[in-house]
Amino acid sequence: MCCRSSYRALNLLTKGPCRLTPVRHTSSTVKVLGTDYEVDSETNVTPHLLNHTQRTLHLQKHHPLQIVKQRIVENVQAKFLWNNRSPMFSHYDNIPPVVSHSQNFDQLLVPGDHVSRKRHENYFINKDMMLRAHMTCHDQDLIRAGLDCFLSTGDVYRRDTIDRTHYPVFHQMDGVRLFSPWELEDFTSDKSAFSVFRDDGEENEPIQSCHTPEAAKMVESSLKMTLIGIVQALFGKCKYRWVDAHFPFTHPSWELEIFFKGDWLEVLGCGILQQDILHNSGVPNKIGWAFGLGLERLAMAMYDIPDIRLFWSQDERFLSQFRVENVHRPIKFEPYSNFTSRTRDLAFWIPTPQYSENDFYDLVRDKLPSDTVEDIKLIDNFAKGDQISHCYRLTYRAWDRHLTVEEANAIHDQLAEEVSSIGGLVR
Repeated sequence: MCCRSSYRALNLLTKGPCRLTPVRHTSSTVKVLGTDYEVDSETNVTPHLLNHTQRTLHLQKHHPLQIVKQRIVENVQAKFLWNNRSPMFSHYDNIPPVVSHSQNFDQLLVPGDHVSRKRHENYFINKDMMLRAHMTCHDQDLIRAGLDCFLSTGDVYRRDTIDRTHYPVFHQMDGVRLFSPWELEDFTSDKSAFSVFRDDGEENEPIQSCHTPEAAKMVESSLKMTLIGIVQALFGKCKYRWVDAHFPFTHPSWELEIFFKGDWLEVLGCGILQQDILHNSGVPNKIGWAFGLGLERLAMAMYDIPDIRLFWSQDERFLSQFRVENVHRPIKFEPYSNFTSRTRDLAFWIPTPQYSENDFYDLVRDKLPSDTVEDIKLIDNFAKGDQISHCYRLTYRAWDRHLTVEEANAIHDQLAEEVSSIGGLVR
């Protein structure tokens, strides 16, 4: 595009001046999916982010995320059947993303001082409501509804850095399976001696103090067998390993890694559900497992998609490559362009102590057109008296066309002007 000035270049890119502030709201309400919510001091959802709540990429036929979702659901539902051959696992993929803080944290036993509760990690609508950070927040409600075996898929929101593998919106699938004692008894040689629960367990044991070792081992085996089946359905026979992990809502917990392209790749987290969660869900006499996985991570590995921003592209050159009738057919993404990148540095004094780097990342995403920033790195951090300065290196690259020097300069100049909206002072 040929432009006569940097300001004209910026206006053409944004279709008008960009004057929305990412972390402050001048209105008393914010609208999310048609509902108005009161804003307060905790509100930090941005216009850029709210635009994504209506996209539901995992529901769009032939989208790579929908394909991965479908393949996992088909694998699980084909493997676990009732006696009448109907699937044991039900699937829910249209649950709205607005949840309460209690659903996202308290119901999952997240400690009050846990870092995942912090404002700089999440998108809060207000002090009571937020955009969910994980699909796990719906597990208790689905269990309370009487479900023992289910999958849930949806868009989740977390404040994060800017690079090719991170985006503030991604898509997650959760799975839960619960067992009644009689179901586990069928796998024992002595039903009369078998028990799921105990009263004399130690809190520091590798299993929950209320579970017997035999029951915990049976549930662990079911969980790991299920997840290995999913991974092998997606990647074929592959080398894998289990890594001990910690999550507030499961114990014991593991991460599953596969050996992929010469390195270990984490593909999901899982564990045995904390019994307190089941007790609070109205099923204290059951035991169960849960897992969570990110669809973008799997799709990027399976299809060689190099940049997470591409999932949001509406370019036919991207979407047409996944328009297949057989979702099990091997697909390898063929890059349709390699547009030039433009690198610029921006240094400013940060507004300590309230500043979070995610404030700057949200500013970039909210102010700049069409996700034109591919990567941001903090390259310098120094103090002068009680002031702290950050210098960031930004890589500009559009995914659909060539970005001229003039356009890059215009975008960067506008960003420098907007830094003051988060309390920064450009050096």
